[in-house]
Amino acid sequence: MSTTLKQFLNKPKLVIPITVLAVLMIVGLIAIASKSKDGVKAAPRPLDVEVVQVKQDDVPLYSEWIGTTEGIVNADIKSQVTGYLLRQDYKEGSFVKKGELLFEIDPRPFQAVLDQANGQLAQFKGQLEQANSQVVQAEAQVAQANSQLLQAQAQLAQAEANQVKTQLDVNKYAPLAEQKAVTQQDLDNAVQANVVAKAQVEAAKAGVETARAQLRYAKAQIGSARAATQTANGQVENAQAAVRTAQLNLSFTRIVSPIDGIAGLAQTQVGDLVQPNNPNSPLLTTVSTVDPIKVYFTISEQQYLAFTKENLIQARQGASVAQIELELILADGTTYPHKGGFYYADRQVDQKTGAIRIAGLFPNPGNTLRPGQYGRIRAVTATKNSALLVPQRAVTQLQGAYQVAVVGSDNKIDIRMIKLGDHSGPMWIVDEGLKPGETVVVEGIQRLRPGVLVNPKPYVKKD
Repeated sequence: MSTTLKQFLNKPKLVIPITVLAVLMIVGLIAIASKSKDGVKAAPRPLDVEVVQVKQDDVPLYSEWIGTTEGIVNADIKSQVTGYLLRQDYKEGSFVKKGELLFEIDPRPFQAVLDQANGQLAQFKGQLEQANSQVVQAEAQVAQANSQLLQAQAQLAQAEANQVKTQLDVNKYAPLAEQKAVTQQDLDNAVQANVVAKAQVEAAKAGVETARAQLRYAKAQIGSARAATQTANGQVENAQAAVRTAQLNLSFTRIVSPIDGIAGLAQTQVGDLVQPNNPNSPLLTTVSTVDPIKVYFTISEQQYLAFTKENLIQARQGASVAQIELELILADGTTYPHKGGFYYADRQVDQKTGAIRIAGLFPNPGNTLRPGQYGRIRAVTATKNSALLVPQRAVTQLQGAYQVAVVGSDNKIDIRMIKLGDHSGPMWIVDEGLKPGETVVVEGIQRLRPGVLVNPKPYVKKD
């Protein structure tokens, strides 16, 4: 035996454990199995979707309009006198009561005018008292002149009576003196007595004329005194009017709120000159009564006619609608908690837009709403019977058309075109394309294609 062969036979033998052989056999089988499955595709797993059934119900139909809030009374506060603004006495944006002080204008110039008017009034009142005194004096003079006239007339009457007697004596003694039945002295005495009586008559007549002249003068005096009284009365009345005007202007320096309401921002600062007749002089502020508050919105002429025919709007002054409640959706999407109602409709339709302005009235406790806010006015204006309803999120729009994913009895998807009507809250009304009781997909619709197998589960609304 050769040396080489002996060396080979004398080397240690390689021993392989049984466990290692078993592991190698399993790995080989797995490799063979994986190679055999490379050409066969695994079956797809059904997609999980959330579904609802098409609901059939009588639903109210809502109409919505864009509305703007407005105070039921908006009082523009202006100055009625010219002066410098001395003080602002209210807090901007706060609630003020009727008669509450808002602004003060420097009152000193107006107080000076009032003092001057009061002085003139006192002066004219003194002149009036003097004129009245003169009237009293003139009336006394008239009475005295009347008395003197009566006395003079009485003296004239007596003198005339005496003259008649003396004339009778002359007439009696003249023929007797010719017959020498009486002496010539008796006749001369009678003639002389008659001459004296005639002189007394003339003197009495002169006294009467003098009394009459005095009466006329006294009457002229009383006329003059009464004219002076009228003049003084007019001056007093003018002075009283001037005092009232000055008092009114002085009161205008205290600018108060004419209504209960919310006072706006001050448009004029302390120290500014305010002028009521200057168009460039701004308002001082505005006070608005906001409880209740008006909400203006416009509806089409067709809607107005429909509402009127259904007695939703009563065609009368201060039109009110007891049948319709208005809801106000605020700018943040929340619904105002208080319901409103129609307040009135404008007197005419706007010929340019074909719309009519409507005012709604909402209670506003706490003055939460303020003038100038925007919102949506919503109201139930009709009811649709046996309407088919699906959630709005179940509907997708594609190139102006609407579609839903319908789950068939075999759990396969059918993409179906539908025709939508109005919406009721979060639900769409479907006019065409669906039947009551059919199942539509609400969640997971983005991954679906016609014929896809799905695993439908009841829709759970998320908060």
